Amino acid sequence: MHTQRMAVSVSVLALLTLAACGTESGSGSGSDGGDTVQSDVPVTGVAWSVDSMTVGGKKTEAPEGSRLEIDPKGRAKADFGCNHIGADARVEGDRITFGKAVSTQMACDEDIEKAEKAALAAMDGELTAKLSGEKLTLTTEGGDTIALSEEKAADLVGTRWAVNTLLSGETATSVPADLPEDRVPHLTFGEDGTVHGNSGCNSFHGTAEVKGSAITFGPPAGTRKMCPEAEMKVERAVLAALDGPATYTIKGSTLTVTSKDGKGLGATATPAKTGGTQGATTGGTQEHG
Repeated sequence: MHTQRMAVSVSVLALLTLAACGTESGSGSGSDGGDTVQSDVPVTGVAWSVDSMTVGGKKTEAPEGSRLEIDPKGRAKADFGCNHIGADARVEGDRITFGKAVSTQMACDEDIEKAEKAALAAMDGELTAKLSGEKLTLTTEGGDTIALSEEKAADLVGTRWAVNTLLSGETATSVPADLPEDRVPHLTFGEDGTVHGNSGCNSFHGTAEVKGSAITFGPPAGTRKMCPEAEMKVERAVLAALDGPATYTIKGSTLTVTSKDGKGLGATATPAKTGGTQGATTGGTQEHG
């Protein structure tokens, strides 16, 4: 039986829920000491692509790159390219009951806003998960659905990583969405143990020795232009994460790099600007860390 696949495919919402309950100790009635919540759809630590949502009979295609992730602590998050959506959930068999979903409140493009609203509407109450091959459909009691598919893991080396999140301890801050296109921070790891890209204002290059889930960055070097303070602030945070020892994980198309002092960044695999670079779906499903 494709239990593992089903779990992984569970919708953005379902995943949120499944991960939360699938591996954590039960906290409700009936949880006595070592008992754990059982789930037919274990999804913790798996990245999923959101294909579409159908609400009130109207189907909304998800923007390219829409995804859902669930961390080991049981917190699920969905991202359609603008705001971040999060929710807690409880899974029993093939049923997923979501708590109230919350979202950041940034202004988004019309298509993204439409997809976010459809996802929030579908993440309400109890949903049923149904697997068909590698596709998963989550259905609410009212007939609304969320369609998901397992996201392939990107390669660390050769992929162009666009930075969208800055980490500082337990705090995560989104990179401003209104940065000029040539100032959006990004990085690419080379097979020769180097890393290069743009840190938000200046281009940079340096060394990056990868061993297992660890990366040791040499001091980055680059150009020395001055930019508006918002861009310089992003640059300082990016460079701080790419200096010295760090660890990394890859879940689907999402890379997370965290240094020993808690500074870090989150990035998404994007198409290369020049030929010859691997795309976001290159390679099999993998995770380091």
